[in-house]
Parts: sequence; structure tokens; C-alpha cells
Amino acid sequence: MREIDFMEIGGFQVGQAEDEKGITGITVMLMDKQSPTGLDIRGGGPASRETPLLNPVADCKGLHAIVLGGGSAFALDAAGGVMQYLEERGIGLDVGVAKVPLVCQSDIFDLGIGDAKARPDKALAYKACENASYDSVKQGNYGAGIGATVGKYRGPQFAMKGGIGTYAVDLEGLKVGAMVVVNACGDIYDIETNQVVAGCLKPDGTLVNDETVFFQDAAKLMVMARERANTTIGIIVTNAKMDKTTLNKVASMAHNGYGRAIRPVHTMMDGDSIYAVSTGEMEADVNLVGPLAAYVMGKAIARGCEEAESLGGFKAARDL
Repeated sequence: MREIDFMEIGGFQVGQAEDEKGITGITVMLMDKQSPTGLDIRGGGPASRETPLLNPVADCKGLHAIVLGGGSAFALDAAGGVMQYLEERGIGLDVGVAKVPLVCQSDIFDLGIGDAKARPDKALAYKACENASYDSVKQGNYGAGIGATVGKYRGPQFAMKGGIGTYAVDLEGLKVGAMVVVNACGDIYDIETNQVVAGCLKPDGTLVNDETVFFQDAAKLMVMARERANTTIGIIVTNAKMDKTTLNKVASMAHNGYGRAIRPVHTMMDGDSIYAVSTGEMEADVNLVGPLAAYVMGKAIARGCEEAESLGGFKAARDL
């Protein structure tokens, strides 16, 4: 198994755009063709749009685009900019009188950094589509990752900068990759070394680096974190040939990567969501693709924080 660039999986483009003054942004994945997609939401406070399309009993066979954004629920209309971009190019589900692009969106809560009134809108989403390419994804403080923060269970004054990260592997022709916006209540761990990469800080500016702190002071910490100012959102992409139902299982298994890399995770203060997309025709078993999805997701989470830079008063991992 070897590491590859996320974009080597093929079958899609990625575009990003940021509001640097407001410190919020958007990341868009545009499929080359309508692609089977699944979804698993584990966090208690998601902000999402059109996700019922991905229920196995829904008629939708796949998506044309996925939007990862900042702005929380305020920004869910940004997907309209992606729909406009695709409609102008004749891309969408043909319903006779029009072609309707099928677009899902999930957002992080980034209102606590920069300008709380700054949210990605249709214009910024359209710009992200115009920026879309097959080039390597810029990581850290780009797209939806610009406003991401982590380690917030003791309040924002002890939090650190998160970001967007990618990681992908090739196993004898089977390609599986992850792109994730890391905006977690919990601490971020390197899944190989089990060491904290970024997270809650002590008053002296060093990492708490002790998972039990959350448990020991839980009642007080919950009061501080109750604003639900979190959510990690990601996409698994594979060249394995899979239908929507199977991809829902892959998305579910990929959450094990969240569990390994984010502690605590899937709390009621998070809206943790993972999409899973098939863009290829390679035959592969879900019992292989699923564990690989968890692995690459865990690696991408750490990378999102490692690539981030300090911003808005939040220290980054590279500063420690």
C-alpha cells in the first residue's frame, strides 16, 4: 500500500474559496458524472442540506456535487450557487423541462472566529466552482478549513486552529482517500503514534495532552461547550464500484477514523458527518474499502491540523 495524492483517485474536481476578512470559506467537490454517494451523520447537531437524497430508499442514484462549508445553518443556501454553476453547464438530473443538479451540503460552526456575520453564500460557492480543478487540494487554512478550530471543550480561549486535510492510498489499484474539515470539540490525535497533534491548551499555552481531563471535569466543561460550536465534516472517495446502499456502510465504517483521531467525538456539540463517493469501476469488497476509509480519514484529520496556520488568535500545531 502506498500513499497517493487525493486527486489521483480520479473522477472529480475540487474548488475552494475563502472570505479572509470574515474567516469563513467553502470547499466544493464536483463529480465528473453523477456518482453514487452515501452518508452517515453521527454528531448531535448537524447543519446539512438535501441529505435525505442519500437514504437507501430514496430514488436518487448519486450526486453531482458535495459542498463543505462554514457558516453553520446560516450558509446552507450556498449550495444554490453550485446548482447555478452546474445548471449553466447543462449538468443535472434530466426531468424533461430542466436538468436539476443534485447537490448535498454540510457546514461547520465557525462563527466564533472572525466575523460572526460572515457566512459563505451563493456567490462564494459559485467562485469555488470556478476555482475547481484536478490539482492537489490546498490544505490547512483553505476553503471550509479557514475557520476551523479544535480542542474547544474548555472554551475557545484554550482552543487551537483546525483546517482541511486530505490523505489517500493505493492498494494494488484500489484507491481510497479522504478530505475532511476538522472543527472538533475534542483533541486531535495522530493515529500512528497516538500522540496529540492539536487540541485543548493549558493556561501556559502547552497541550493538555490528557484524555481523562475531559472526563474529570465534565460538568463544568459541558457548560463551556454547550454552544455546539463544532462539527467535523468529510468525504471518502474511492474508485471501487459501489452503489448508494454500500456507500452508506462505507461512510459508517469511516467514522472509526473519527473515533481514532478525535477525542471526544460525536458529542451533542458536534454535527459530525461523512459522505462516501464511488467514482470508479474497480471491483472491491466493502470489508476492505470500509477499514481503508477509516484509516485514510484518521490520517487526513491529523494532516488538516498539521497544515493549518495560526489565525484569529488561535494557535496552530506548527507553533507548538
